[in-house]
Amino acid sequence: MAKRKLALSLIVLLAGVAVASWATEPAKPETKATPWKITGQLEEACSCNAACPCWFGSKPTRMSCGGGEFVFIEKGTYGTTALDGLAYGFMGESPDNESMMESMGDWKFAYLYVDQKGSKEQQEALRVIASQTMPAEASKKVEWRVVPITRAITGKEHKVNLGQYGTFSGHLIEGGLGGSTKITNPPGADPIHKQYEQGQTTTLKYTDAGANYDYKDSNYMYGTFEVNSEQYGKFNAGLMQKMKEMKEKKEKSK
Repeated sequence: MAKRKLALSLIVLLAGVAVASWATEPAKPETKATPWKITGQLEEACSCNAACPCWFGSKPTRMSCGGGEFVFIEKGTYGTTALDGLAYGFMGESPDNESMMESMGDWKFAYLYVDQKGSKEQQEALRVIASQTMPAEASKKVEWRVVPITRAITGKEHKVNLGQYGTFSGHLIEGGLGGSTKITNPPGADPIHKQYEQGQTTTLKYTDAGANYDYKDSNYMYGTFEVNSEQYGKFNAGLMQKMKEMKEKKEKSK
């Protein structure tokens, strides 16, 4: 009995030491997000008539707005991982009779695509950047694809291919005073879309996520950009607040 009491006393003592040690152990620092920066070109097309009203908080010109945006990186890094010459993109569609902005979180789908020619490390880096710069949070139906993403520029025509899932081709339209038509800082702008040139598609085809697009003479946009993780960190924090406010406003109006 004496031995048993001694054993129990030792267990309690050791447990107390362990708890005290854990309690006084300094907290581990939070893991910092990997910084990134990219410079390149934006290619975008959707089913709306040009210029797409969704960027101005208005309802789409068709029943819904379906289309996507693709980023072609000229120079880029994710931490120490080089991303030069790679691409990633997004395709999505808004609910019927609702603007893109007011329906954030309830889109029919939001599919993201990563360049097949990147290494596993590069593809993972592109996934992180895509999740921060593309509206993946816009839908509950989200999937990722690793596909060949290519672009060909012939004269004024830009053609983007998304492997087996689709393609679109577009060209810029001339402004009334000559030169291209430029849109700066629309209400829905993120850092990549702070300024873009307006165009029109020759064709837009897409078969994924249950969609089957076949449009022509619709909205096309082209832009150049230089952005980084710090800019998107600030932007996304503000966007989350806006989405919360819009959701609350939508609930009150019911």
